[in-house]
Amino acid sequence: MGGSESRRTAGFPAELTSFVGRRDEAVEVRRLLSVGRLLTLTGPGGVGKTRLAGHVAQQVARVFPDGVWLVPLAALQDEAFVPHAVIDALGVRNESVRPPLDVLVEYLRERQLLIVLDNCEHLPRSCAVLAAAVLSATEGVRILATSRHRLGLSGEQLFEVPPLSAPAPHEIAAGAVAAERFPALRLFADRAAAVVPGFTLAEGNQQAVARLCRRLDGLPLAIELAAVRVRALGVEQLVERLDDRYHLLTGGGPASAPRHRTLRSAVDWSHELCTPQEQLVWAWLSVFVGGFDLAAAEAVCAGEGLDETDVLDAIAGLVDKSVLVREEHAGQVRYRLLVSLRHYGQEKLADLGEVAGTRRRHRDHFTRLAAEYERTWFGPDQAGITERLRLDRDNFHAAMDFCLTTPGEAQQGLRMASSLWFHWVAGGIWGQGRHWMDGALRAGARPDVALTRAMWAGALMSLVHTRSAAVLAGGETPRSTADRELSVPAPPPVPATAFGPGRARSTTASFIVLTRVELACTLVCRGRPEEAVPLCVEAIALCEAHGEQWARGWALRTLALAYWSAGDYESAAEHARACLRLPYTVQQAQSLARTLDLLAAAEAMAAAGAVERAGVLRGAVDRIWRDIGGNPVETLQPGRLRIAERHARRTLGDAAYERAHRRGGGLSMDEAVAYALGERRGPSAPRAVEAPPVPPDEVLLTRRELQVASLIAQGRTNRQIAESLVIAQRTAEGHVERILVKLGFTSRSQVAAWFSARRPEGG
Repeated sequence: MGGSESRRTAGFPAELTSFVGRRDEAVEVRRLLSVGRLLTLTGPGGVGKTRLAGHVAQQVARVFPDGVWLVPLAALQDEAFVPHAVIDALGVRNESVRPPLDVLVEYLRERQLLIVLDNCEHLPRSCAVLAAAVLSATEGVRILATSRHRLGLSGEQLFEVPPLSAPAPHEIAAGAVAAERFPALRLFADRAAAVVPGFTLAEGNQQAVARLCRRLDGLPLAIELAAVRVRALGVEQLVERLDDRYHLLTGGGPASAPRHRTLRSAVDWSHELCTPQEQLVWAWLSVFVGGFDLAAAEAVCAGEGLDETDVLDAIAGLVDKSVLVREEHAGQVRYRLLVSLRHYGQEKLADLGEVAGTRRRHRDHFTRLAAEYERTWFGPDQAGITERLRLDRDNFHAAMDFCLTTPGEAQQGLRMASSLWFHWVAGGIWGQGRHWMDGALRAGARPDVALTRAMWAGALMSLVHTRSAAVLAGGETPRSTADRELSVPAPPPVPATAFGPGRARSTTASFIVLTRVELACTLVCRGRPEEAVPLCVEAIALCEAHGEQWARGWALRTLALAYWSAGDYESAAEHARACLRLPYTVQQAQSLARTLDLLAAAEAMAAAGAVERAGVLRGAVDRIWRDIGGNPVETLQPGRLRIAERHARRTLGDAAYERAHRRGGGLSMDEAVAYALGERRGPSAPRAVEAPPVPPDEVLLTRRELQVASLIAQGRTNRQIAESLVIAQRTAEGHVERILVKLGFTSRSQVAAWFSARRPEGG
């Protein structure tokens, strides 16, 4: 948004280790990218294709105004899902059922960006089709692919990534250290120093290290695996063990071993150094894709002769041996197998004859998670659920893929895909949801209640999108009294259980609220906005009772729409701003765009003094839609203006309106929200924190929430709050979110100011 640095590169993981060597290779890859639009980096597994592609992508980011985007494909099994993966990586929202490749091509047509397709070798046809379609329909898009094989397209350039160079014995001069001239040695020294602090390459050990790197054919992954062993073995011992292994594998003459056997032998060696439990857990963990947490590992591995303590010990051992990569996301620890090590584990799992059983346990775990997330979605943990679904996206896809490709499992796949309806709808990725649900039906699943519920939710939200846009455009007005008086069914009463405890109430409440939102929108379209207001108020109350934000945002927007349609523009603006104060609204680009759009329409009609603000807001809206692929339900014909925009242009004049619109187009999403809430006057003004509004008297925080508020006022982070109160960080995050919602605030600084102001009176 607004050309910010954060959008120059997207999807690339943080580099946990230094990038060693490859200067000449990086120069050549950049040159090839400058003279062609499709470049494929080839080479054996473990040679460093992905790392080189990521390094070059960071170097050339400034050349591409619309950014550089990584699309990791190693986790995909379904070739038909490749276009979905690309639009997901680009942040495009496909709320329709249009073919994802069509959506992608339309989005990219006028853009200048670089797409990095990583690990294409197992999806050659889909990657080739996608690359051909994108490159033929665009002029400013370039593609950098990594694969063990070429894509086979006309105009494709190839660059074979070489191994790192290691010196021959005669190339190491007496008294000189060769690490600076030979990147293989430098890599070994760097990684060895990470596990044995103080390790350096010197005249006394560099011949042995050079010999080891030559034995490993300069393959970076093999060198890194070997370097970990210096914790237990000296370099000379390491070389002797490696020489013995090569003699055994090749019958002598280690130089005759091809590079793929080099990597295999290095991984075999790492495997043999693991305990039997670690070897077994390595094989079982290979069913995970894209990472996993300890709970998921225990669900798949515990109970099969190992208890949870055994699983934890095995994972700790695999991390210690550099088989597993340990990562932290928002304070939560996750683990990941590198692609080559995951493939090795899958081979061992096949040798054990446990592929189907282990994948079924994996599927069962994520089926349980999907059901749990659906039950708890209508509540205060929506942001947390959204983040956990993002982190485990590849695992959910793998679980559904197992169901669709395994005889007799399609019904389970349909149930999982259908139970994630809220994820597909709220995330603006309904097209992905339909991919999995339709695939399950083709695989033999029968329609069930879960599918009906999911399809109803998807259709309802599409209807609300379309009707809301039509009202703001002025294209949906009743043509006669008879039209206005057409019967609209009364909503079912809210059952008392919807407010009570228990898991079932959450799903029930979701659909009660969505039903009222849809009926309210229908009434507005029928020219009866006054009847829509109580439905929205009732829906908002139900959401507040559950601490829910997504459906509450829809109810607030529909309420604002009703007031706008009735000519009460001040009330419309007030409720649009209330929607903007919900943290969930501003975290979802499409929700933010729709809310700012309503606010712009209200301010354009409210008073002449707010018309310029309306132009700025509308510019921000158009920029957001452009960045996520466009408004999927825009009903206007090209060149036709909305009622509010026509009014704003008449009041300001076209030139002034366009200037305001351009200002809005330069705002980031955070800046647009701040501007809408009056926290700053424009994109160039210094940011000022909005004085917190005084919460209504009836808003009361619990004792625990007051404790959290006091810690916020002390400047504590969520992690520090959790440590102070001896609670889980996720629980602390939930308390903070509920405080923001209850007080109607949008930032921690507002909570701190409010708490400090009330302390003399309320303690």
